[in-house]
Amino acid sequence: MKIGILGGGQLGRMLIQSALNYDDDFYTLDPASDAPCHNISNFTQGDFNDYETVLNFGKDKDVVTIEIEHVNAEALAELENQGVKVVPNSKIIKTIQQKILQKEFYKAHDIPSPEFQVVWNSDEKIMMSLPFVQKMNTGGYDGKGVQVIKTEADYQHLWKEASVIESLVDIDKELSVIVARNEKGETKTFPVTEMVADPKLNLLDFNICPVFLNEDIERQINLITEKFLNAVNSPGLFAIELFLDKDGKVWVNETAPRLHNSGHQSQEGNANSQFEQMYRVVKNLPLADTDAFGYSGMLNLVGAEGYAGKVIYEGMDEVLKLPKTYVHLYGKTETKSGRKMGHINVLADSKEELMEKLIMIKGMVKVIA
Repeated sequence: MKIGILGGGQLGRMLIQSALNYDDDFYTLDPASDAPCHNISNFTQGDFNDYETVLNFGKDKDVVTIEIEHVNAEALAELENQGVKVVPNSKIIKTIQQKILQKEFYKAHDIPSPEFQVVWNSDEKIMMSLPFVQKMNTGGYDGKGVQVIKTEADYQHLWKEASVIESLVDIDKELSVIVARNEKGETKTFPVTEMVADPKLNLLDFNICPVFLNEDIERQINLITEKFLNAVNSPGLFAIELFLDKDGKVWVNETAPRLHNSGHQSQEGNANSQFEQMYRVVKNLPLADTDAFGYSGMLNLVGAEGYAGKVIYEGMDEVLKLPKTYVHLYGKTETKSGRKMGHINVLADSKEELMEKLIMIKGMVKVIA
């Protein structure tokens, strides 16, 4: 099959790496000439937000998918009209890429998500009480386009763009669950992972699996995934980011209609990875076993503050000597502060050992220039 991917970043790169076990041709579209997929796929440099570019890219493909949601959904809808399979479908991509539509989708389908108000411009009065979260309607990802307004003095920092104003959850844990569905309606769910964010960069720092949750919390998560998949009514792989509050209530923070950072540890930690699963979804194959092998975790490698230029991974030789430790670099030659450059997966026999190793490795390696 001729499989087209909108976006040529690290998620597409790892999808293609996994799919090399099979026989298909991969095509990628990305605005950056040196995108991580440029040298491992049939690469086209172009804007995946441009209607004609996406239409021309996809029209001769058997299936088109995404590794970033900020793409031209109207062009994907037209490709569907022309008989090209789009996974996930253009309707759910359009819904999720706009925070306002995404929040209204949860509300319409009785999926628990924090209380919210839609603000279309800066003149509208905000009815939500402090503190609250502002999320830009479009364009936000990796911690960008999201800010917490804590005091009245912070009102001066409000963005003027259309936004969702959302009540602040008293968070106990941030969780993620990755679910997949093929065209036949078969579904599979990866074990829930816990996400630990870097408070300065607002990026995922560690990802930990498994998470031990009581029966009630597991029941809430299972109900959320069931409602979500029924409402979406589309093949795809979806990462549902969750808040567990201090009263034991589970809320949906947001959903990514694609491969996700919170599933990287599945490469070595599960019977099959999220990338294997995404390939099977795209091809409408039987879905893969998602069982976890003991304890696994992931550490993001991001550009250190104050460095920009040709990347150097300081301390990597020592990391490579460690047992049950797996390095995944993204093929990005230039680093800058906060840029995701790779990740390291770790296996362990206990949560204590896992956290010790992740913290130790974080102190050993530094991404500089």
